[in-house]
Amino acid sequence: MKVGRRTLEVSNRDKVFFPDAGITKGDLVDYYHRAAGLLLPHVRDRPVAMHRFPDGIDGQGFYHKDVPDHFPGWIRNERVEKADGHLRQLVIDDAATLVYIANQGCITPHVWLSRVDRPDHPDRMVFDLDPPGEGARATFDAVRWTARRLRELLEELGLVPYVMTSGSKGLHLHVPLDREADFDDVRAFAMDAADLLVARHPGRLTREQRKAKRGDRIYLDVMRNAYAQTTVAPYAVRARTGAPVATPLSWDEIGRADLHPRRYGIANLFRRMAQKQDPWEGMGRHARGLEAPARDLKRFGRDAGSLA
Repeated sequence: MKVGRRTLEVSNRDKVFFPDAGITKGDLVDYYHRAAGLLLPHVRDRPVAMHRFPDGIDGQGFYHKDVPDHFPGWIRNERVEKADGHLRQLVIDDAATLVYIANQGCITPHVWLSRVDRPDHPDRMVFDLDPPGEGARATFDAVRWTARRLRELLEELGLVPYVMTSGSKGLHLHVPLDREADFDDVRAFAMDAADLLVARHPGRLTREQRKAKRGDRIYLDVMRNAYAQTTVAPYAVRARTGAPVATPLSWDEIGRADLHPRRYGIANLFRRMAQKQDPWEGMGRHARGLEAPARDLKRFGRDAGSLA
């Protein structure tokens, strides 16, 4: 298979990776080849954790952070520090790398919120909006409502939020940052913003990490805003039935009656993209610092009596 300047061997193209939809490993490889132009701007220069399923989604999956010895030398990897040493982590800078790891059974690349040149200073802040578990009364409409309220708050603070389907259960909001703040400050800000929103809507929202205590409330998860934590890459396939794709949206799409977290997938993503550009294109131009928003957030919190 010719991918840019590389010629890659794709093995076992007919192996079924998504049995419910009959989607094969070859289909996955072809998707990432075709989607590279959409995905690469959102993953370039970021350390990647590979969510691998060599036998498809019904087989054993695992996260692979360090680059295996058998990967070819042209695959970019960078040294990243961890508590007990360091490892060499994958960086996806070209379509050939995407195709190669898909052939290795990587269904989902998960990326850092920072780049390799300044790993302690994220250029993205993320909020993961999770609905309650099975049997709860809350629906995806409640997730949409939460996304709108969070957007309003972030825009009040002078930030520019972007939204996407997770390809799993909920929605993710990403906020581009100017990389002045470190992870500790970014996570503290995200926690304060989530706490303020919960204080405004305590019956509908929660930051309670224990599922048993959330009830029917939407969970505002901000814990990925930390060093070496990852989030699903935009336009990445998820290891779920139907091969759904985490898909960036424009804000006016949030109200569509047919929208749900797995609305787009391998089977229909390119029909969508034939009709519209990437809604996240150029999001880096809207990067902001957190110094002034943090001051305003503290003031909002004091007015609401929710923050110290």
